Order: sequence, then C-alpha cells, then structure tokens
Amino acid sequence: MSWARIMAPLSGGAGDAAAISAAAALAEPFGAELAGVYTPADVADVMPWMGEGFLGGVQTTALESLREAAMAGEASAKAAMDACPYARKSFISLQTPVWAGLSAESRLSDVVVFGDDPARGRGPLAEAFQQMLADEQRPIVVGRRGLKVGSAVAVAWDGGKEASRAARLAVPLLEKASKVVILSAPKATSRSFDPARLQAYYAARGVKSEVEILPDSGDAAPILLYAAQKAGADVLVAGAFGHPRLQEFIFGGTTRSLLNADEPSLFLSH
Repeated sequence: MSWARIMAPLSGGAGDAAAISAAAALAEPFGAELAGVYTPADVADVMPWMGEGFLGGVQTTALESLREAAMAGEASAKAAMDACPYARKSFISLQTPVWAGLSAESRLSDVVVFGDDPARGRGPLAEAFQQMLADEQRPIVVGRRGLKVGSAVAVAWDGGKEASRAARLAVPLLEKASKVVILSAPKATSRSFDPARLQAYYAARGVKSEVEILPDSGDAAPILLYAAQKAGADVLVAGAFGHPRLQEFIFGGTTRSLLNADEPSLFLSH
C-alpha cells in the first residue's frame, strides 16, 4: 500500500510553515504529491449576518477588508509553500464556497495534515480540523516537532470502530516503521477485545508488530501517551471521538486529551 497525495490546509498564518514541513516529511518517503490548500475565511459565510442593505458603506468596507485579508493570506501561504524544498508540491487557493472546496480536496487526498494549533482548537483552521476529522471522516495527521516516517509507531487498540478504522488506514505508515507496538488497556474500557487479532491482521499484510498490555485503569489518554513515549514512538495511531463529538468536546474525553498533549504526532481517524 502507498499514499499518493498528502494535503495540508493553510491559513496564511505563522503555523503554515510547520504544517507544510510535517506534510513534506510524510509525503517524501512515498514520493507523494504535497498539496498546500489555502483556506481563507469565506465571505459568503459573513453576508447573512449583514442583513438587508449589506452593500451600505460599513458593510462594503467590511467585505473589502475581508477580501484584502484573504489576498494577503494567500500570498503568505504561497510563500510558505515556495520555501518548502520538497519538489512534488502544488498550491491551491480555495474560493467561495470555501468549505465545499476543502471537502472536495480532502476526499481526493490520502491524508490531511494539520499543525498543533488547529488540533487544540486555536486559530483560523480550528473549525476546519474538526470538520475534516469528524464530519468528512478523513484520516488526519497532527504533525508535531520531529515527525518522520520510518521510526517507531504505536497503535492504540480497543477493538472499537474508530480504532479499527485508524489502525487499517495507517498501514502504509506502519509498513515503513522501524517498530510497531499495539497498545491495549483492557481495564480502561468496558469493551471486550483481543489485540492478537489486530496483530494477525498486520502480519497478513507484512507488518510485524508487538503487543503491550497496559495494566492501568482509568483515563486511557495518559496511559497511552506514557506507553507511546516509553516505546519511543514518534507517531500514535488512534481512533477519534469514540463517544458523541459534542460530549467529547464538552467533557474532554480521550481524543481531547491526546490533542492537548505536546507529543507524539498523531494519526487519527473517526
């Protein structure tokens, strides 16, 4: 298996360079295309709030300011892409309707890469991150410092739908890993599952893995993060939003705890 297109949504802000660097690190071992997709604020989303007569002086000035900001952001995002030394790259600037365009680009990409801020709910791409992961259900990489392909990868496994989807979609990454460790914390969930089944699934696809049973109970996130660090994993593969998304965002949940951690990089799927 392989990946042919890695997509990085860009905002025209300071975080673009890190997202592009992470996407390039992911794309290079596969010889994949790196698509930088500039995602501006959509003027169409603002118009309904302006009411009747929105072409009045104040409203027109506001729209012009948005357009100018979008043009400046596009120039900044393109400059960040131009500065990336990776050869197989393309730059796309989305127009209204921005969300429809972003969805279409994501559906034709194997993986979507975000930096840390959107994953933590900060900055102009925070909503795009949530929508890509939970609504579009695209495989997402949260690229953090030191992301590289070919090192150790940990896979969080509880036998659930979200975890199994992430575990399957991550196979190309696992095929290039120096070590794959399946992390299972049976005492942290009421679900019954056998990690050896996932190990056999990987073995049938030529991926050697080892299983580590974590003895602790309670919140799964700190258990997984500690075990991933102990295994020397640069990437943790995990299912996202195993509970209803609203519940996860209000009360925290394992997904939110993983997103708020400083390391490792994450491969997520819902």
